[in-house]
Amino acid sequence: MTNVLVANRGEIARRVFATCRRMGIGTTAVYSDADAASPHVAEADAAIRLPGNTPAETYLRGELIIEAALSAGADAIHPGYGFLSENAEFARSVLDAGLVWIGPPVAAIEQMGSKVESKKMMDAAGVPVLAELDPAEVTDAHLPVLIKASAGGGGRGMRVVRDLAELRDQIAGAQREAESAFGDPTVFCERYLETGRHIEVQVMSDNFGKTWAVGERECSIQRRHQKVVEEAPSPLVEKIEGMRDRLFEAARLAAEAIGYEGAGTVEFLADEKGDFFFLEMNTRLQVEHPVTEQTTGLDLVRLQLQVASGLPLPANQPALRGHSIEVRLYAEDPAHDWQPQSGPVHKLEIPFTAGEFTVLDQPGVRLDTGVVDESVVGVHYDPMLAKVISYAETRAEAAHLLATALQRAKIHGLVTNRDLLVRVLRHPAFLAGDTDTAFFATHDLAVLSAPLVSEADEALSIVAAALADSAANRATSRLAGLTPSGWRNLSSLPQNKSYESRTTGIHEVRYRFTRTGIAVEGHDGLELISVAPDRVVLGVPGQRGSVRRQFEIARYGDLVAIDSPLGPVAVRRLPRFTDPSEQVAAGSLLAPMPGSVIRLGAAEGDHVKQGQPILWLEAMKMEHTIAAPATGVLSALNVTVGQQVEVGTVLAVVEEEEQEQA
Repeated sequence: MTNVLVANRGEIARRVFATCRRMGIGTTAVYSDADAASPHVAEADAAIRLPGNTPAETYLRGELIIEAALSAGADAIHPGYGFLSENAEFARSVLDAGLVWIGPPVAAIEQMGSKVESKKMMDAAGVPVLAELDPAEVTDAHLPVLIKASAGGGGRGMRVVRDLAELRDQIAGAQREAESAFGDPTVFCERYLETGRHIEVQVMSDNFGKTWAVGERECSIQRRHQKVVEEAPSPLVEKIEGMRDRLFEAARLAAEAIGYEGAGTVEFLADEKGDFFFLEMNTRLQVEHPVTEQTTGLDLVRLQLQVASGLPLPANQPALRGHSIEVRLYAEDPAHDWQPQSGPVHKLEIPFTAGEFTVLDQPGVRLDTGVVDESVVGVHYDPMLAKVISYAETRAEAAHLLATALQRAKIHGLVTNRDLLVRVLRHPAFLAGDTDTAFFATHDLAVLSAPLVSEADEALSIVAAALADSAANRATSRLAGLTPSGWRNLSSLPQNKSYESRTTGIHEVRYRFTRTGIAVEGHDGLELISVAPDRVVLGVPGQRGSVRRQFEIARYGDLVAIDSPLGPVAVRRLPRFTDPSEQVAAGSLLAPMPGSVIRLGAAEGDHVKQGQPILWLEAMKMEHTIAAPATGVLSALNVTVGQQVEVGTVLAVVEEEEQEQA
């Protein structure tokens, strides 16, 4: 094996390339038009364009990927995760082309590729399973049920149904998502357990009959059935005697039943008593594999490459060590129905980072990311920005380290789930190991997704931003650079700057520079220690005297990012005067993200009720419903099926009944 093509993009492509470089193996990337400037393209020895943007046009085109490998001189293909990673036909085509397939045998992929058939096989092998339900035979007695895509995972094509009347529409929606994400619309149903612990076992098998159960991971904290926080080892398994041995035995049975080779994951749903049921086997590397690497010292990608090259696993399996927690940093807004975000990532800087895409030997933070400063997040792919992983001797230390690193991270440009992640990591239930798949519902998502910074500290941060803006204006002024800042003939008139916060609205900062310092309305006793365009130090009055607070300020157009130990703040600088042409009519439905209109639920002139779906957008491989904000008449519908829209586009206008009668 001399050159590996990764049939994937972003973070996982960079992860595989990192191990290849450490092993002296050449690398080849493929990329869509939307990914032309992606870091994974720049890091590869060679890169081949896949014309188009959507997964169906690019990363799901197996024949184009194989052609790319042959033209670039690659002799092996690593599928990463998602896309074609569990597509048996693609694996077969790779082998038929004379290339090395860095994955399990085709037969194993086929057997595990259908979640319906795989459950039957695991049942026969003695692995406990949840029974599969035929959608046509689901009754009220079976509710709630979970619809799942047979060909993939990651929450795509997955819906919970609690009302039998919704089953048909939810199945249709799940099929569309599954087709878009995996090229296969097949879905099935199973009984849905409202609470449970998601435990999975990493397996690694060579070509000589040896199978390791490398370690377990707990991935119970999920949103929309997609994992958000993952850790190793599992707190549940740690406290139940004998559970790890039973899990490992079941995982080995599953792998040996299909003659498995390479890296794979056997997933289980467990209860608090330690009983567990087989969910599925992922015949690929998992997104959360770094926590297993950190707690074993193994490079799982290296083992994948060695097994694919025909080498046996080492003689002895490493012992478990320490604790590792991984969080997925998403460009999304948890407080607003997890809306995905798109646009530029101006800055991504995680403190305490000791390494990227590598196994740490000492406590610290590892960063695996698909973006760098000034990367642009588009609408065609998953909105994950990075995986941030902590490693420490104990679980408590790993959680504390990761929470602090995230709180102090500089993440500029997009709304993310960072605040939610920090609150989860510091939550008493999480620290006690009391986690399950209903964590967000149990502990109130609205509370967990609230900003880390208090309203008072946000206001103080905005004052610092206003003072830094004043310093920046003076630094670039050719006329007033030598005059005192804020100089006025009438000293009683304060300077005024306006900012808009997503969570607390408009902030008016009024301040005057005086002979003795500064006076800020609403902040009596505030002392200005130092000010520069990018850094402000304030003396904040406290119960026992003044406390120094440092703020770092960065600007990107009208976006102002303020970072301090108090917490991150991002605001929009408002102009002094607004353009009337930029105002929108009351009742306007604005596109919350760029996307494609895939369905319409009403027509212009229709009477609609509050919450009634008006249209559906597809963005980042998920469907998003745009509903009527009030009961009234749909007076305008400005889009058609298939139309691409940008964020902020006026999609439709609903005139409220009260306005109509008046």
